[in-house]
This record gives sequence, C-alpha cells and structure tokens, in this order.
Amino acid sequence: MSNNQKAFDKHLLDLLTKFKNGEATAAEIREIDQWYESQSANSGYTDQLSADEQRETMQKMLRNVKAGIRQEAVPVVKLRAYQKVKILGIAATLLLVVATGLYFGLGRQRTVQKQLAVANDIAPGSNTATLTLANGKKINLAALNNGQVASQSGIRISKTADGQLVYESIASETVSGSQPEFNTIEVPAGGQWQVILPDRSKVWLNALSSITYPLHFTGKERNVKISGEAYFEVAHNPKMPFKVHSLNQTVEVLGTHFNITAYPDEKLMKTTLLEGAVKVSAGKQTNMLVPGEQAQVSGGNMAVTKAIDVEEVVAWKNGYFKFDENLEAIMTKVAKWYNVEVVYQFEPDPAVVYAGKVSRAKNISSLLKIIEFDGDVHFKIEGRRVIVMK
Repeated sequence: MSNNQKAFDKHLLDLLTKFKNGEATAAEIREIDQWYESQSANSGYTDQLSADEQRETMQKMLRNVKAGIRQEAVPVVKLRAYQKVKILGIAATLLLVVATGLYFGLGRQRTVQKQLAVANDIAPGSNTATLTLANGKKINLAALNNGQVASQSGIRISKTADGQLVYESIASETVSGSQPEFNTIEVPAGGQWQVILPDRSKVWLNALSSITYPLHFTGKERNVKISGEAYFEVAHNPKMPFKVHSLNQTVEVLGTHFNITAYPDEKLMKTTLLEGAVKVSAGKQTNMLVPGEQAQVSGGNMAVTKAIDVEEVVAWKNGYFKFDENLEAIMTKVAKWYNVEVVYQFEPDPAVVYAGKVSRAKNISSLLKIIEFDGDVHFKIEGRRVIVMK
C-alpha cells in the first residue's frame, strides 16, 4: 500500500468516525457520498457473477480487508470483548464494524439487493390518526381536508397543512356545563401525529400511541393520559403544573421538553428529559431529572440513567431512526412504524449491536438491506410479515 493510499484511508476513516459521532460537516458528508458513488460505479463487474459467486468473492475481499485493518485500524468505540457493533450509515449503505477492528464499504450493495427476498415492498408510515370527540364521534384525520374539524364548548379544532391538530379558544362561544369534556387522539401502527393542546403545549405521537386530554384545563393541574410514545413541549405555566399519566407512572412538569415511551407490551417505561426539569413518580419512588437523564420504570421500580443520547431517543420525531441496539430492539421499532409482523427463524444474539442513522421515509426493503449488509442476517417480506433468517 502506497503512502498516498495509506493517507487517504486514514482520512476516510477519520471522516467516517466524525459522521458516526454526528460531527461531520456538510462538506465532509458530501465528500463521503462522492467516495461512495465512485466505489459503486466501479463495482458493476460483479453483476456478471451468480449470487453464490458474488458472496464467495465478497467473503474473500472481507478477509483481506480484515487482515489489513487489524494491523493499522484506529479503534473508534471500546466495547466488551463479547460485543460486536455494526455501524450503519452513508446514504443507508455503509457498514463499519469497530469492535472487531473491521472496516469495509459499499461494493457489496449489489449483492445484498439480490439476497433480500421481497414479494412486495412496504411503504413507510405516514400522518394518520383518529380523533374521538367528547360526544363519542370518531373522525379519521388523514381523510379530512385542511381547515376546521369540529367546534366544541368554546374550542375550535383545526387541521393544518403540515399535519397538526390545533385547539383554539373561540371568544364568541360560551362554555356550557361544569363536567370536564375529553378528546382522544389514537395513532395506529404505521402512523404518527402532532397536536397543539388548548394550553398551547405541543405533543408528537409515535406509531401505536394515544393521548387523552380535556378541552379546557381547569383547576390546579393540567392532566393528560398517554399510551405508547410521545414527545412533549409543554407551555410554561408555574401556577398550573402539567402532569402526564401513563400506566403506573406520572411525570410532572411546569414547562419543558421531554419524551415518554410507555408501550403496554414493553417491559420498560422511559422518560427522557431534553430541557428544563421533570419529576417522575412510580409507586413509592420519585426522582427529579435534569437534561440528558432518563428514568426507567419497570413495575414499581425506577432507575435513573445519566448521559443518555437524546438524539437517539427523539430521532423518530425528527424523521429518522438512530440505532444503537440489538436486532430485536430494532425490529420492534420497525414493526410499529411499518405496521408489520416480525417472525424469527432463529434467536438473535442480544450482544450484537447495530448502530447508525436511517431515514424513516424509506420503504422497508431499503432499511432491511442495510441490516443485511454484512450477511449475518437476512430477511424475507411476505405480505405484511417480515421473516428474519440466518
């Protein structure tokens, strides 16, 4: 290997490391993408080989790369010896395996495309939800035109062009009755929605999630109830604390940004704080969180984890997946967003951790090809079922 090639390899590895850590500039990302395109353009000769021949050729290439990198690799992430990290990135096609000292890229994409068995592709989730009014009437929000949806007890409910539901007070109408009235938004699998509550607090709902809230916040507290996953930006009101109830947990705030994951079928409830302060209560335990901390509740037990990757936690709200977890955890998120059933033909190793960023706007086959990239796992799509195979 020439000195120039060694210098370029080190430069490229530095760029990839910065990209993985979220530190790459726009110019550096363009440079990486240009390198990828040049590699892809030069890999067309493999199309003349059968799938088995391509796989055998790639394995030989990987062994050679592995042998070379072991001598010169710069470790990026330190992991326990039994762990292996597969880092997914660069236009959703780049794989970087750091824990084993192995780095390789992109000519393999053509082979992977032939390995994934796709009977029919599945589109990503979209803005869709059902609103249940105080009188029990159900409204399919996705089917409505933009504009006024309903009017209840002095509140006008409108749908905006960017997929929000907005509650506004109508001064000309008089609120009648003393009994509180509630609305509920339910988001199905393969959906997401955003609502601006009557107090101007903003809530984003992930797939298979719901929120119930009053038309008017009265009394000493603002109370809402959720199931699933929701991100909150709570309007500040020191005279009326905002409380979020989920399963056996309550989160109390005055005005702040936080994310709650509280799916009934998952073992842990997680509350992650981005700004401000929150008080998390479960059973007899109570903890105050500061930004970057996460409360994890299982049953009546609570633990607080510090220095959480908040970007990973709220990636769903910002339109992408950020993985740093094992295959089953990833496929749980995939099942909710793409509205699919996941079936395993083997028991995945929980110590194998995949890390990287992938857009949630891609069809499911694009995401599965990335995970397939190093050949350890394969997928088959049958209807709305994804079969995970060795």
